[in-house]
Amino acid sequence: MAKIKIAEKIIRTVVCLGYADAKPDEELYHQAFAVGKALATAGYMVANGGGPGVMRATTEGAKEAGGRVVGVTFYPKDVENFEGRDEHNPIDEEIKTKNYLERTLKLLDVGQAYLIFKGGTGTISEFGMAWGLARLYFGHHKPLILYGKFWEKIMAAFMSNMRMRPEEFQVYRVVDSPEEVIVSLELFELMLRHEKHKSSPAEKPFEI
Repeated sequence: MAKIKIAEKIIRTVVCLGYADAKPDEELYHQAFAVGKALATAGYMVANGGGPGVMRATTEGAKEAGGRVVGVTFYPKDVENFEGRDEHNPIDEEIKTKNYLERTLKLLDVGQAYLIFKGGTGTISEFGMAWGLARLYFGHHKPLILYGKFWEKIMAAFMSNMRMRPEEFQVYRVVDSPEEVIVSLELFELMLRHEKHKSSPAEKPFEI
């Protein structure tokens, strides 16, 4: 596969989403760390919510490889069940937002691809919005990478039980290793460049 210089790539920043309560001794945390490291090694910038768990793990992995990390945060005053900013997450740049919805939208805005690990309702909401936007902007969308084979059952359940369009299953890939993450990003890059070449100059780029 032909290598494209990172400065010339469509996908430069990868937003990592996942379980905020993952602990450093858990397999999920180790997986996120390894993926963060692989992303930085391959020249990508990592973005996350600046919190604990998977967010902190991807930051630590990226930093070990000399990468840079953007954290999109907000500091809740009246939300008891939100983790907020983790002071032990060593992000390089912080983008502060006013509320949870603004934070979610900004996270979806700062990256050109989304990497989604196992998580709870917060991760599910982020995944749903990212997937919906990818379908809406299909052809010049931001692709999704779903980390873990368990996603195959989830996506199969959507296909079997919901009213889905064919393109909704063309905007993501399920992977199970850091190496597969990088390969998937390279494949998505080639696909997006091909679609961009075919697009009319009048078409607008992806915007939220």
